[in-house]
Amino acid sequence: MSNTTKRIPVTEERWNELTELKPPDKTYDELVGDLIRAHRQRQLADSVREVRKIDAAELTPLDKL
Repeated sequence: MSNTTKRIPVTEERWNELTELKPPDKTYDELVGDLIRAHRQRQLADSVREVRKIDAAELTPLDKL
């Protein structure tokens, strides 16, 4: 992984929102990493909930694959 710094333009409103979320002991890079991880966890949880809603009759048994 490269240590190259990239710039992401954000509006002043978005910057203020990020600043409110950022604890004093974290960098913005760490904050963005935390937000990405939280987003991925939510996506996974949503996917699991969707799979659990599927009727078992609609699923193909593994031995039939």
